[in-house]
Amino acid sequence: MFLLSFLIIPIVAALALLFIQHEKRAQDIAIVASVASLTAAVNIILNNVPSVDFAWIPVLNSRFVLQVDGLAKILILLTAISFPAIFIATNKNQVAQKNIFLSLMLFTQAGLMGVFLAGDALLFYFFWELALIPVYFLCSIWGGEKRIAVTFKFFIYTFLGSLLMLIGIIFVYMHTKEHNFLLSSFKTASFNPAQQVLAFALFFIAFAIKMPIFPLHTWQPDAYDQSPTAVTMVLSAVMVKMGLYGVLRWLMPLFPNAFSAHTNFVMVISIIGILYASFLAIRQDNIKKLIAYSSIAHIGLMSAAIFANNTIGTQGVLVQLFSHGINVIGLWIIADIIEQQAGTKLLSEMGGLAKKQPTLAILLVAFSFANIALPLTNAFVGEFLMFNSLFQVNPWMAATAGVSVVLAAIYTLNMVQKVAYGDVSTAIQKMSTNKPAQAVLIILIIIVFVTGVYPQPLFDLTKDTLLQLFVK
Repeated sequence: MFLLSFLIIPIVAALALLFIQHEKRAQDIAIVASVASLTAAVNIILNNVPSVDFAWIPVLNSRFVLQVDGLAKILILLTAISFPAIFIATNKNQVAQKNIFLSLMLFTQAGLMGVFLAGDALLFYFFWELALIPVYFLCSIWGGEKRIAVTFKFFIYTFLGSLLMLIGIIFVYMHTKEHNFLLSSFKTASFNPAQQVLAFALFFIAFAIKMPIFPLHTWQPDAYDQSPTAVTMVLSAVMVKMGLYGVLRWLMPLFPNAFSAHTNFVMVISIIGILYASFLAIRQDNIKKLIAYSSIAHIGLMSAAIFANNTIGTQGVLVQLFSHGINVIGLWIIADIIEQQAGTKLLSEMGGLAKKQPTLAILLVAFSFANIALPLTNAFVGEFLMFNSLFQVNPWMAATAGVSVVLAAIYTLNMVQKVAYGDVSTAIQKMSTNKPAQAVLIILIIIVFVTGVYPQPLFDLTKDTLLQLFVK
């Protein structure tokens, strides 16, 4: 029953926060709850934890099944690191009705944990919605000036994806022998070729929207820009991984023939998305949109590597799921500090951070190196494996995707130059040291270099997932 703690801790804390008006006390409860989840996550990394399995909706033959393997562990760990990092780094941000804000954040955490643990398709769908619904309210209530239009677009995309996935779940359920929603039963579903392609399409579109990949990505940059940065961190570091997780957990094992038949198509659109997002990132003056487009490019590479459908690419993706989350949270925290203190998101209004806040500037440079996958950083390991896998499938695709490495260096180093160097701008002159946020950044950068120099623990953690996917 230990796995239930990943749901009970954030949900109980979220409910308690609804009745706590004191801002400091609400902040402390959120931090304590998230640290407790992190402690539980470390425990499941170090120990074998039994699954949870009991009746949930008997009339539909749906069970409440929570189970954990290497894929789930690595995303549970990422989620458990992300939330205390976000709560601590943003604790000085002024937020109206902060207890409600933090409560919705914790409900989102519970939903994410449930998605990564669910072994029943209907339960998976339930947690998928539990993760998304609080984000809708967080964006629409606490977002920027354009939040209503942006949130409506976000809602339409996610509602469409969720609806298609629900139809897909029901469709697969009708083709199972046992007529239940367990993943093990779904793997035995019987389809003719046309039916498998249909089921594949229903699930793939839902997951592609959530990643997102080209051309279903258009909701993301504006949503990242208009959302409160704490919410943007969750969206960028963890929530996009729901789509990648869905492909690995559900799409690959359930529809192997349709998956293999569509590898080239998905790889092509993923690579188009990588280049498209990278060129748009180069043109950005808004630091939040630059990071958003950078994230689209990184996710596109992970999508292409998954659909390369080989062991080495999938191993790279499993490592990169964790590494990308750590790196992008670091960049978002720095962007949030600048936005909160300097009052601007525009790179053209920045400059001189190295003179005003040298420690923060050093951290910006370090996370930027990780963003461009410099050797010795965590991203290098995953990207090397992913490009290797693409080269094995199609050298021309690998070469085309490889252009993104140069483009990433251009837009990332251009950001560093405009933010950190030159004369101290009027906006940057207002900044002061945010010690809690800097402490979080230092911990994250230690993770970046430790896992970059010695990634073997991540390989060991995910080897069971590779066996499940590629050893028949």
